[in-house]
Amino acid sequence: MSSVTRPALYSEMIRERWRRPRFRGELPGATATAEDVNPLCGDRVRMQVKLDGGRVSAARFAGDSCAICTASADVLSEMIGGARARRRRRSVPATSSACCRPTCGRHACAA
Repeated sequence: MSSVTRPALYSEMIRERWRRPRFRGELPGATATAEDVNPLCGDRVRMQVKLDGGRVSAARFAGDSCAICTASADVLSEMIGGARARRRRRSVPATSSACCRPTCGRHACAA
């Protein structure tokens, strides 16, 4: 009988950002908020940003979501920090919706 090593379902980065997200939580004084729900699996994510002088000075997320969606929201929150608000206004909803729109049910994502 041979021993076969199966690759990890999620990369280490996804697991780390899911277990210990750096940008999860409410953002006091947020100047913009967007929330979306995936009706297929129930993932719900709310992104909040604080704008200062035309730039994103802080970003946070909150919600109930699978590992991939949580990690994506955490990475997105990090990426948009310091960005010009005008440029990100169009890309944030599309990006956050993409992370919350898997083609499988939540139970299947974790399987």
